[in-house]
Formats: sequence, C-alpha cells, structure tokens
Amino acid sequence: MKGDISLEQQLDAIVRNDPDLMMVLRTVRGLHLPDWLIFSGSIYQSVWNAVTGRAPGYGVRDFDVGYFDPDTSWDAEDAVIRRVADAFESPLRERVEVRNQARVPIWFPAKFGEPYPPIATTAEALERFVAPAFAVGVRLEADYRLTIAAPFGLDDAFALTLRPNPNRPLAKDWERVVERALARWPELVVIA
Repeated sequence: MKGDISLEQQLDAIVRNDPDLMMVLRTVRGLHLPDWLIFSGSIYQSVWNAVTGRAPGYGVRDFDVGYFDPDTSWDAEDAVIRRVADAFESPLRERVEVRNQARVPIWFPAKFGEPYPPIATTAEALERFVAPAFAVGVRLEADYRLTIAAPFGLDDAFALTLRPNPNRPLAKDWERVVERALARWPELVVIA
C-alpha cells in the first residue's frame, strides 16, 4: 500500500483486514464504554505485519482496550472487565484486556517505579507509551468509520522504527521491550 494513500488510510485498511481485530472493535463498540480505544500491540503489530508481509494477527498476543471513567474504584473497573469478558467467546475472551485509563495513575508508580500524573482522556494515555510506534489507538464508530489517535503520528509504525518516547524517561524495561519485538519482527530498526 503506497502511492497517494495516506498512512491513516493504510492503517484503516490494515485494521479492516484483520478479522479478530474487527471482531473486537465491533464487540467493544456495542458495549458503549466511555471514551474507549483499542491500542498498543494489536494496532502497531498489525501495521508491522502488513509492512513485512506477515499474516494478519501474527505475533498479536492480546487486544488492549482502554476507556476513561472518572470512577476510579476497583469495583467499577472490575465490573467493566467482567462485562467485556462476557461479551466475548473463547479464545478472544482470554485475549481482550480492559483498563480504565483514569485508574492508571493509582497503580502505575508501584508497578513501574515511575510517576504517572492524572490524565483527562484515553487518547492522552498514548502520549506516555514507551515508544511513538506503540502510541496508536483506534475506535470503530457507529457509522463504521475508524477514529485514529496517534499523538506522534504513524511514521514510526510504518517505517518499522522503534525509538524511545522523547517525552518521558527511558522505560526501565526498554531492553526487554526491544528484545521481544525483535524476536518477532527482526526487520525493526531500533534507535536508542
């Protein structure tokens, strides 16, 4: 996919060509979660698969669903997690992971040893991902249009470039992240 087709149009076509990803998008859309996006591996890895000629779904372990609810109680998030799980059948049920992005500042510092100031939207969370290539989210709208959130753009994802997020300290597990990505997509170019 080249020529005059924008990267957004290419991403749209890639997402629509992945049956599992589309099933997850359609199902989550029907749950009407507040300010939801599917982001992270299932999106950027789909791009890497298309660019490298791999089959849709190759290397995609899970589908990360973020939503934003000001109710940051564990009970409220747990209810959404159960509701989403109930909407899927196996094997997708086990592969869909849901997190309230408003709750991330509560647990992130203890888990990763880094501060995580509050955010106001799900898309804002993308700005804190460890690499610009990872910071891509999509939502399937009621009219079947895809909304794309990519605060750093799509260039790194399509260029198979893995570089640290310039707006945050280097992730403590950066080397592990790079190693795992290169194991599945050795074509990646890593810029440290």
